[in-house]
Amino acid sequence: MVARMFGFAAVATCLAMPVFAAVALSDAAGSYTISPAGSSIRFSVGKAGGGGLAGAFASFKGSIRIDNSNVGRSQVNITIFPESVGTGQGRVDAFLRSDAVFDAANNPEIQFRSTSVRRIGETSALVTGRLTARGKTFSEKFTAELAGLKAGTIKFHVTGKVLRSRYGMDVGTPIYSNVVDFDMTLTGRRG
Repeated sequence: MVARMFGFAAVATCLAMPVFAAVALSDAAGSYTISPAGSSIRFSVGKAGGGGLAGAFASFKGSIRIDNSNVGRSQVNITIFPESVGTGQGRVDAFLRSDAVFDAANNPEIQFRSTSVRRIGETSALVTGRLTARGKTFSEKFTAELAGLKAGTIKFHVTGKVLRSRYGMDVGTPIYSNVVDFDMTLTGRRG
């Protein structure tokens, strides 16, 4: 679930950058490495009757390439390490890492690879890509909003929703929602 979100965020970041109205595409064009120090990948799953589960991934890596001549050819690649999931509750974290959810021992990576980027607003884009988690791959979409560009650093706010059942992570439904909400901040450094 979280991997999906992370993957979408990366793609969304790529799309949003070229769309920023105050920044020329030529200024934003280039290759960026996602910096975990300035980034976060957060997720939440609702629960019937209120409450739910919220957490984040502490370990991930990725790259963003913004194409100066054709935004649609821009690329986002993100890898999330599900072993790094954290909710602030040790027992819940261990359960999420187990074969009931992420199966981190046998599936140490969740990957997102963009397949298209499309502007949907002055500073926003829709990033579509292939999310792979637990050996299953599906097309997912994320919305990326350009949050800033300064001194070789770009920042995006990325959101999206992923159905966890598609990836064999539907334990606890219908008490816990099948929908995972992702809220990510992705900071890339040129280079």
